[in-house]
Amino acid sequence: MSVISNWGIEDDLVISHARALAMDAVQKVGNGHPGTAMSLAPVAYLLFQKHLVHDPYDPQWIGRDRFILSCGHSSMTLYTQLFLSGYGLEMQDIQKFRTWGSLTPGHPEYGHTAGVEMTTGPLGQGVSTAVGMAMAARYERGLFDPATTDGSSLFDHRIWVICSDGDLQEGVSSEAASLAGTQELGNLNVIYDDNRISIEGDTHVAFTEDVSARYRAYGWEVMEVTAQPNGDVDLTALDKAMTIASKDLKKPTLIRLKTVIAWPAPKARGTAESHGSALGADEISATKKELGLNPDEHFAFPQHLLEHARLVKTRGAQVHAQWNEKFKSWEKSNPEPAQLLARLIEKELPKDWDSLVPTFETGKEVATRKASGDVINALARKLPEMWGGSADLAGSNNTNIEGGKSFLPSSSAMKDADPYGRIIHFGIREHAMGSILNGIALSGLTKAFGGTFAVFSDYMRPAVRLAALMKLPSIFVWTHDSIGLGEDGPTHQPIEHFAALRAIPDFDLIRPADANEVAAAWRVIIERKKACGILLSRQNLPVFDRSLFGSLEGVARGAYILKEASSAPKLILMATGSEVALAVQSAETLESSGIATRVVSVPCFEWFNEQTQAYKDEVLPPSVKARISIEAGIAQGWREYVGDNGASISLEHYGASAGASVLFKEFGFTLENVVATAKKILA
Repeated sequence: MSVISNWGIEDDLVISHARALAMDAVQKVGNGHPGTAMSLAPVAYLLFQKHLVHDPYDPQWIGRDRFILSCGHSSMTLYTQLFLSGYGLEMQDIQKFRTWGSLTPGHPEYGHTAGVEMTTGPLGQGVSTAVGMAMAARYERGLFDPATTDGSSLFDHRIWVICSDGDLQEGVSSEAASLAGTQELGNLNVIYDDNRISIEGDTHVAFTEDVSARYRAYGWEVMEVTAQPNGDVDLTALDKAMTIASKDLKKPTLIRLKTVIAWPAPKARGTAESHGSALGADEISATKKELGLNPDEHFAFPQHLLEHARLVKTRGAQVHAQWNEKFKSWEKSNPEPAQLLARLIEKELPKDWDSLVPTFETGKEVATRKASGDVINALARKLPEMWGGSADLAGSNNTNIEGGKSFLPSSSAMKDADPYGRIIHFGIREHAMGSILNGIALSGLTKAFGGTFAVFSDYMRPAVRLAALMKLPSIFVWTHDSIGLGEDGPTHQPIEHFAALRAIPDFDLIRPADANEVAAAWRVIIERKKACGILLSRQNLPVFDRSLFGSLEGVARGAYILKEASSAPKLILMATGSEVALAVQSAETLESSGIATRVVSVPCFEWFNEQTQAYKDEVLPPSVKARISIEAGIAQGWREYVGDNGASISLEHYGASAGASVLFKEFGFTLENVVATAKKILA
């Protein structure tokens, strides 16, 4: 009998059957990752049964702990526990593993299977996103219960992660772990499955550092749990380590757990083959004998063992009920925070949420990055749930919230440090910033944004893609959006980035033309609650007089008539961002030579594509074949709007180091070139 409290022979038998399920599920479909799911079965079971605060009756309970399986390829590790805990997965779902339409896809998918807290599979993302969840938990406590700092707050939940060697080899996890140490995220616990095996074999072909020393250097608490002499997980030692980790409020914890992949398979254990291939009928049969199970049974799970495992539902419901009683008392004593919490749970906005958003005066020139900073501050005054920062470029990105203080632990000696501050200093860690923003969004109650230069969106792309895939309202602020940033040169000038970001499905990319389009765009961003990026200029841009130009209501529709032709248009000029002013100037010249020219501002392709065909035809009449797009990036993506008879004034090569005015002239973004191109296609 184990010395783990309330642990019995039934629990050991459940684990044996869970290991068998991992083998059977992969064998049935013919592909998958059985080895890690086998060795991690006792780890995940111990976590879900004894340490994770959760209620399978209510997977969205805000008081729950969060669990992330960062090594998403080992998805059976999670699916088995969701099955055993009663989250809605049943045996037929396990049998449909990795097949069309099942609740058990190859990697866990957020929003698809109850109990899956995030989509994982790209290694390193789970660990990094968990850092965002842990940061969000602290910020949320600051909104609702800031005085309770001893871990007993209703809003103190923990983030548990199981990760692999691969997760810790990916650079993004290092970025995020470093920040987690600085932030002293004591609510973050990571169990590192150190089995020393990856697809190419022994991880020592590429990964020999002292991981424990590295994480201690980051500021983490590190505990090491060795395997039993027979190679199995030492659950007693792991239970002790998890208990200690649960009580640590000052540091994130890494539990370095030595395991043997595919234990106890006689031939497959400890092999690279068991990582990503079915074990085969003979090896499965031999392994079931090792486990004391009937080798002729497949997907077997005795009902009494399933009932025993699902007692966790009753325990979870009891903990939830106790939490509810405390919540009622808190609600009465804290009416204003309670009202805020209710609004955030319902994902509603206050009635006057945008009343302070500025209107920018015409006759002035304002960089759209500056306008965005003004709007962020206006929104922040009405939305306490709004916070964010930059990858060490706050002054350039205009992402600081005035008076917001720096989100840093109480022990920090930095000026303006506040554990509940609204300004996040991500450091020069663009990729981790993207993942952390996703973690904050997944936490569910607050709105976070993160800024850097547009060219460095490349460093963030995996996290941006996951934000779109999970349909999260993550907000990415990308400034210095073109060759207009000037002297920093081609390394910092985004050329292909607009097209690359527009290629991401379910992602909104917005490039406003002037300060008031920025304000209108931010309104849409807040209301749509969808993954998006906003591209902003370094250089000043003219503010259009809306008594002479099209209404800002058109911004929400993605494209609109900014300047109408003097008569039925013969030519349409389309542009985004800083190039819209050039389009307007060009239209005036063309009109003076008798060419009726319409100017269309296109702040967001995705919003425009959602409109009715009637509206699209109103803005871009099919009868007008002469069309020109003007954008300081590659032309890819414009063909749909330009058509066969149109042209694109674009940039199909890298930039150079010089002032913005020089670069725009040298690369053809001039009045003369637009007019000449127009006359050419009209001819």
